[in-house]
Amino acid sequence: MGKGDKKSKKGKIAKGSFGNSRPRQSNKKTTEAPKKEATA
Repeated sequence: MGKGDKKSKKGKIAKGSFGNSRPRQSNKKTTEAPKKEATA
């Protein structure tokens, strides 16, 4: 239950991996921004 434990959240942060205890952060703002086009 520490930095050496790759199944725990702290261990996944230390190793730099993702899983159930440390899911990837999803940003909807950075993935796709709807652009308003002016049609005149």
